[in-house]
Amino acid sequence: MVNLRKYVIGVNTQVPTNGVKQRYINLDNAASTPPFESVLAAVDEFVPWYSSVHRGNGFKSRFSTELYEEARRIVGRFFGANPDEYVVIFGKNTTEAINKLSYRLQLKKNDIVLISHLEHHSNDLPWRARATVKRIGLTPEGGVDQAHFSSLLEQYAGRIRLVAISGASNVTGHIPDIDWFARKAHEAGAQILVDCAQLAARRSIRVGSLQDKGHLDYIAISGHKMYAPFGAGALIARRDIFARGEPEYKGGGTIMLVTPSIIDWAAAPDSEEAGSPNVVGVVALARAIKILEHIGMNTIAGHEAALTRYALTRLKEVPDLVVYGEVEPSYITDRAGVISFAIGKMPAHLVAAILGYEWSIGVRSGCFCAQSYIMALLGLDRSAQRRIRYNVLHQRHDLVPGMVRISFGLYNTQDEIDVLIKALTAISRGQHDKYTVDKATGYYTPLNTTEDFSAIFNI
Repeated sequence: MVNLRKYVIGVNTQVPTNGVKQRYINLDNAASTPPFESVLAAVDEFVPWYSSVHRGNGFKSRFSTELYEEARRIVGRFFGANPDEYVVIFGKNTTEAINKLSYRLQLKKNDIVLISHLEHHSNDLPWRARATVKRIGLTPEGGVDQAHFSSLLEQYAGRIRLVAISGASNVTGHIPDIDWFARKAHEAGAQILVDCAQLAARRSIRVGSLQDKGHLDYIAISGHKMYAPFGAGALIARRDIFARGEPEYKGGGTIMLVTPSIIDWAAAPDSEEAGSPNVVGVVALARAIKILEHIGMNTIAGHEAALTRYALTRLKEVPDLVVYGEVEPSYITDRAGVISFAIGKMPAHLVAAILGYEWSIGVRSGCFCAQSYIMALLGLDRSAQRRIRYNVLHQRHDLVPGMVRISFGLYNTQDEIDVLIKALTAISRGQHDKYTVDKATGYYTPLNTTEDFSAIFNI
């Protein structure tokens, strides 16, 4: 077994728990991953050479520009993007990338964008603002209903401009058959965007050639979910689409010529990267990709599958625990290492608080920026949704339903899952401290607890 923990910073960090130091178990990788050691080393090595890119003749500027463009080539190759057909556009994250695409496609309100119920708000809200969104239904297990998708293609034939779909759910870990959806979308005359925020560090992704019916027109990624949390992400997009129109952000670096009466825009990607870019973050992203390639995406996928199978099997031992989404370990190849659950009627935020304060286990709780999906999985009808809205508007977030989520990184282990199962079993039996809730936020803290974070780090 390859020791994957050696690549990652912070895996042995001790945190204060019940008055003693205890090793932290991070099971919140779907939110953000820690950095690879090599990524931090690359940042430290590069920073003394950092300078502005594309604008200076000094050595540091020339050096930084070359490194920035080499990073672009590394990202493109990693996803199989032919530079004649695709352009790599750097930005902050997946959210920014999808918003950028929503602007560039020049959609009309009558145009249809098909999204699934799985979608993160970042692959939902931008499309609502510019087109008519129709949702693909769910299977009983919480996956994307292919039959319903096909019926929507027929129902709205000729109006569908885009299929925008998650590469892997950040709630249930479900991985749709992206190749199938891409082929169906193209046969219907539409394009496809895949939100690869959760998928990029877990599986090999190839955008393919535009001549291939199964190609991906657009993918969006975030470095902070790929072991490079330094503020950079990317949109890998069809070059022909970004060869026309004008950028939504206008300013330095986006033009070829400006006179008092004329603007000649630069070609992509320059036109889409207004202002001074995050060169350090881009270097970090490129180095993280090199490490992922070195480890091997098949190795990563196999390790995650083993962890997920083990976790799903052991979670069945916890009294009153319900897993949402696909629960059978035999379906492991169709899901990522993301598992959401509830324990009886315990508030999700309370379970997460107990895990954090008493067991040094970091998880996520709530709706994970996917409220529509959570409501569907919980079977909440319109009446229930109206009650939730009423509570939210009246600052009663403690009454908003949600789930607890664990999500694996390539460095997690079965031993850590064993600790989690022990903790969840104790929680289900009521073996925990007393907590108080902040009704406005819904978050729980132990009674009479104070924390001095400045003792750990002070800016």
